[in-house]
Amino acid sequence: MKRYMTDQVRQDLAGKVVLLTGPRQVGKTWLSRNLFDEKETVYLNYDNETHRRVILDQSWSRDADLVIFDEIHKRKNWKRWLKGVFDVEGVRPRLMVTGSARMDVWRKGGDSLAGRHFLCRLHPISISEAVKETGIPPREALDRLMDVGGFPEPFLKGTKGYAQRWRRSHLERILKEDLLDLERVSDLKSVEVLVQLLSERVGAPVSFSSLARDLEVSPHTVKRWIGILESLYVVFVIRPWTAKLSKSILKEPKIYFYDTGRVRGDESSRWENLVACHLLKWVHYRQDVSGENTDLFYLRDKEKREVDFAIVHERKPEILVEVKTSESTMTHLKYFAAKTGAKKAFHLPLAPVTEPRQLGIVKTVDAAKWLGGLI
Repeated sequence: MKRYMTDQVRQDLAGKVVLLTGPRQVGKTWLSRNLFDEKETVYLNYDNETHRRVILDQSWSRDADLVIFDEIHKRKNWKRWLKGVFDVEGVRPRLMVTGSARMDVWRKGGDSLAGRHFLCRLHPISISEAVKETGIPPREALDRLMDVGGFPEPFLKGTKGYAQRWRRSHLERILKEDLLDLERVSDLKSVEVLVQLLSERVGAPVSFSSLARDLEVSPHTVKRWIGILESLYVVFVIRPWTAKLSKSILKEPKIYFYDTGRVRGDESSRWENLVACHLLKWVHYRQDVSGENTDLFYLRDKEKREVDFAIVHERKPEILVEVKTSESTMTHLKYFAAKTGAKKAFHLPLAPVTEPRQLGIVKTVDAAKWLGGLI
């Protein structure tokens, strides 16, 4: 299937190095190797000994349309090395870097590639991609995403049993390979338990102190481990919005999984996680493609009134989203819409909505159709 970032990546490669990142097995290699004619594409994986020698010797074909460096961020001072290649040789052949870790935090980064690259983040399949590329109806796509998650392999297979087997080996590879490349973590079992604890607390503010007591480690260690899991695209963190960013950093975050199928909570937790994935994908798309100053938060006040998600543009709430398994009152959504001055507010019940209804700026809409229209 053609991924949603394909045209943008191809366009960016005309004048820049493209850094394509995202979770392991989300489809980065597939996308990159199908941008141009296979015969004119050179693929080099730094984890492969033969490929690594070609990279170190810089002996790849200069007649290729595209050279892909996969996992090159594991090379010491990789940014400085790539900067030198780009400055000397330009974009013929075009240069692309793919990797399953956030390259902006990789400890071996070295010098900056400022002005020479564009960053593109690839997310799992969403409703809009599923409908466009497979032809299934929006509601069927939503149900399948709830059952097996949005990673291409289990999604296209479509069965829970296959997805569960895939998910087990997926996490094992991340913890035993990628994590050890990024950080020296001796207690892998505790990190695995942390993943399980987080999967049971999706949708609720997370206390580092509470997790630390469960794991018998310090809150600082828990915070560091979550940061590593975030860097490896296992989880993403959403913080409460405040007018001052420094205050939101100190408040308890919510933590969601890129793979909705990993959520162990009830249906409402999986539904909230699925919506979070769609909104983050939309926000990252707006950042990477248009350069917008847009981010994703949630809202909560001292009286514990809460709205699940707030898309913030230029530091002001733009769109509010409340997630429920069925239609319900919209009291908090109306309150925060008036309080923040948000332009739009949506109530997304999991159950189908045949007739959208509106109260002020708050709309109750069919979730499958609304989420399917984001990208």
